[in-house]
Amino acid sequence: MAQPDTKKIFFENLSGAGKAIAVLTSGGDAQGMNAAVRAVVRMGLYVGAKVYFIHEGYQGMVDGGENIKEATWESVSSMLQVGGTVIGSARCKEFRSHEGRLKAAHNLVLQGITNLCVIGGDGSLTGANLFKEEWSGLLTELVEQDLIEADAVQKYSALHIVGMVGSIDNDFCGTDMTIGTDSALHRIIEVVDAIMTTAQSHQRTFVLEVMGRHCGYLALVSALACGADWVLIPEMPPEDGWEDKMCQKLSANRAGMKRLNIIIVAEGAIDHSNKPITTDYIKNLVVKCLGFDTRVTILGHVQRGGTPSAFDRILASRMGVEAVLALLETTANTPACVVSLCGNQSVRLPLMECVQMTQEVQRAMDGKRFEEAVKLRGRSFENNLKTYKLLAHRKPETELPTSNFNVAVLNVGAPAAGMNAAVRSAVRVGISEGHKMFAVSDGFEGFYKGQIKEIKWADVGGWTGQGGSLLGTKRTLPAKHVEKIAEQMRENNINALLIVGGFEAFLSLLELITARGKYDEFCVPMVMVPATVSNNVPGSDLSVGADTALNAITTTCDRIKQSASGTKRRVFIIETMGGYCGYLASVGGLAAGADAAYIYEEPFDIKDLQANVEHLTEKMKTSIQRGLVLRNENCNENYTTDFIYQLYSEEGRGVFDSRKNVLGHMQQGGAPSPFDRNFGTKISAKAMQWVTKKLVESFRQGRVFANTEDSCCLLGMRRRALVFQPVVQLKGETDFVHRIPKEQWWLKLRPLMKILAKYKTSYDVSDSGQLEHVVRNRPKESDASVAL
Repeated sequence: MAQPDTKKIFFENLSGAGKAIAVLTSGGDAQGMNAAVRAVVRMGLYVGAKVYFIHEGYQGMVDGGENIKEATWESVSSMLQVGGTVIGSARCKEFRSHEGRLKAAHNLVLQGITNLCVIGGDGSLTGANLFKEEWSGLLTELVEQDLIEADAVQKYSALHIVGMVGSIDNDFCGTDMTIGTDSALHRIIEVVDAIMTTAQSHQRTFVLEVMGRHCGYLALVSALACGADWVLIPEMPPEDGWEDKMCQKLSANRAGMKRLNIIIVAEGAIDHSNKPITTDYIKNLVVKCLGFDTRVTILGHVQRGGTPSAFDRILASRMGVEAVLALLETTANTPACVVSLCGNQSVRLPLMECVQMTQEVQRAMDGKRFEEAVKLRGRSFENNLKTYKLLAHRKPETELPTSNFNVAVLNVGAPAAGMNAAVRSAVRVGISEGHKMFAVSDGFEGFYKGQIKEIKWADVGGWTGQGGSLLGTKRTLPAKHVEKIAEQMRENNINALLIVGGFEAFLSLLELITARGKYDEFCVPMVMVPATVSNNVPGSDLSVGADTALNAITTTCDRIKQSASGTKRRVFIIETMGGYCGYLASVGGLAAGADAAYIYEEPFDIKDLQANVEHLTEKMKTSIQRGLVLRNENCNENYTTDFIYQLYSEEGRGVFDSRKNVLGHMQQGGAPSPFDRNFGTKISAKAMQWVTKKLVESFRQGRVFANTEDSCCLLGMRRRALVFQPVVQLKGETDFVHRIPKEQWWLKLRPLMKILAKYKTSYDVSDSGQLEHVVRNRPKESDASVAL
């Protein structure tokens, strides 16, 4: 399973010829399962394997017959945007029996299937592992019963299993995110945002029940994303007397002119005696103690429904391709593995190690070892809980430390969804740590004009769900006004800066660190949180705002493709934002099922354009009705969107017609996605904690003085970790002319998009997942997870 480091292995080195792979979905459904099925089928066919659908999960495997069908390329078309699972899922009691598994083994051998890709929860995956362990014995029994030939035992001697976890609860240990979780969060946040408007109108309290019988992830993260007043989860029951504390908090918030209260409850919420805490109990409590107008909303299966988010489509597509690669590399001695996400990387983990740790969580909860249960959930879960407590529950003034430091927060560059969540987090964490927080309006333009004022805890209430920049943001760089900015720093006694923004924010820090030689006012800790839809900031794999933009692109592409439903064959040319960075076009193309995506980082010429047109023409003649081509706005100065549209229109004449659409600033607008709300919240909290540490370290003889490189940093997500990086050291990694990093991780996803669009291309698998063991404690910074 391990990959050699000395050279890169390309797809051509792997062969699936003669292999038969079957894919099934089992247990509960989850948005994104279809994207995973599609990826398994197309990658399997791409490497030369036969691929089969097993309809209705394990029940279909036991029943056999028409439930096991060979899949074609076209049979997974138009399913990427569909929720649920189109091949069906069912719970099967018969498979739990030896006789049921014997029937299933017989049906698989009849089709020559010895490679199974199972998409489901821990129960489904445990069943698959048992099936694998019994396989040779089952074949022997089938020979004894004259159901298969004796040579079949040798021919089909080993069953290979690779799992992917499809569960909206995110309750499986070993992966930061399970397929369907992000989409479920979208449904919850859509409802919460809608409820907030009616609650504010009537000064109401709303109690929302979300799914999570054994896991409080959805409740916790949605509470963090909407700034809920109180959250109740099974892993951390409230302390005795919580009812009084909750009512005091609700009352204080209402007295502080907050017109609504939101309480989020996981369906499995319990108290310290393992007694369920129900929504009706909470409603009656609030009405009795406070007399507030209170309503209950139970979201139920709404959370499982709807179209999958961009994140889930990309996650499922990456996992599906990785699952096929894992099956190609298995040997008779390879344990069943599960494809997981750690940070921003695919990893393979032994299936049963993950299952056992998942079961340990439940045992810890049953034994009332709740702190252990939280730790077992992983650093991401633990970090979410700590951050929520830090931001939602303000300590009394008497309990706050007094640092006597003044910290300024500002936005720089173009607006990005999630900026407000980042500012809210910075302000509240700063206040919790004893600082006086100052808000700067309109970036450095407002800074030199003196648009600086103190900002307090209540001032940022309700900011997480707001799009754009409530502080105001400009692209103005500080160099031209550095003297006036230094004067404002001195007048307001600013001891540290936290900047939330994009490439301009990065350039601003470089200018300020240069200005330290002339102005001591800039010899203070300075940190940047990357926030831009373009995702072009060096030093970070992801930026706040990019996920919301991706969802806007994906949703629009879905609607555009649907607009051609029932019409003649049509190709859509879509222009995306991003400057010279092709992230939105490439990753958006993967999420939307694009046939091509033109970007600056991957030069193309007229021959490439012609080849793409011919490729689409062939596909249109045989199968698909709609094509999708994305173009990054600055990918080529001559091959404009109009040019490409006219080329496709002319060359496709008689086979398909073309339409074009420039998405424009709609990619920057709208309410932030759950991912961006939480990524902005957590990364900004971490940045402010770094600021506090640096302030203490650099305070000497009654003043703050910090002029080392590591006192001016960018906080970015790198692979599996959040890392503070001196901006000076990032200069060598930056293409300043085109405002992009010199190396970009997402370029490795480009071949994946092409493979799923039926192009023949090389796929570099040297960076694919390697079999690792589950560890309880990830590296110290791995709570950086991309998984919210």
